[in-house]
Amino acid sequence: MTRKRTVPETHRFAHGPHIMGVVNVTPDSFSDGGEFLNADKAIEHGLQLFNEGAAILDIGGESTRPGAEVVDVEEEIRRVVPVIEGLASELKGKGVDISIDTRNAKTMEAALKAGATALNDISGLEHDVDSLDVAAEAQVPVFLMHMAGNPQVMQKKPSYNNVVDEVFQYLQERISICEARRIDASLLICDPGIGFGKTVEHNLLLLRNIKHFHDLGVPVLLGTSRKSFIGKISNDEPADERIPGSLSSAIWGLSQGVQIFRVHDVKETVQAFKIYDAIASVKEAS
Repeated sequence: MTRKRTVPETHRFAHGPHIMGVVNVTPDSFSDGGEFLNADKAIEHGLQLFNEGAAILDIGGESTRPGAEVVDVEEEIRRVVPVIEGLASELKGKGVDISIDTRNAKTMEAALKAGATALNDISGLEHDVDSLDVAAEAQVPVFLMHMAGNPQVMQKKPSYNNVVDEVFQYLQERISICEARRIDASLLICDPGIGFGKTVEHNLLLLRNIKHFHDLGVPVLLGTSRKSFIGKISNDEPADERIPGSLSSAIWGLSQGVQIFRVHDVKETVQAFKIYDAIASVKEAS
């Protein structure tokens, strides 16, 4: 039976929108592979995203696009630690969170030591058996995502009986496991994992029913930015030409109460949200 909870007012991300800016320190990410592999360029990019309005900077050293190759943990650490150290130093006291986007417990530990303040795991702390212990020890916000399989196989004929219910139940189970391991729900955020083991129809169904995920009792993160389903619905545009579709899906999420948005194009998203908010809050003429 589905357990319905509400997000407590005390949760730091209870009220949005919060923009999470993407900083990929990788040679092969689908949207900007190699563009910010150099640490100095990645730090500069992160600072730009902060200045454009990002409240969270998500630093990743392993591409998780469909079919991506697994990266050695030591190489992942080598990529992300200098970037996190640089951003943590530059942004100290400015109220921005730095999250480490990783499935690996050792990378989490290294990132936290370098100054990361949140964990973002596409496997929902399931890939590495030590990840739950690291998260429990750190007591920082944790973003739990649903993914069917792993990046190497997740887009090979994904199948569900009811994608909304199955993703919801998975995230509900992960929340329960986290709570049993001393990670309070006040630190958790859930992400339905758009594009991670889903067809275009699955993605659309999750978006159409995104409000349902508020019943998990934790804030919801939505990551649709530049993803392939946008091109498949439109005209097969490359990733950097999917900004209009990214904004459309983000605005839909905003209208459904989503609190956190993981995006590549922070400036454009902030502007779109400001216009939405202005329209939504204007007083009717008497």
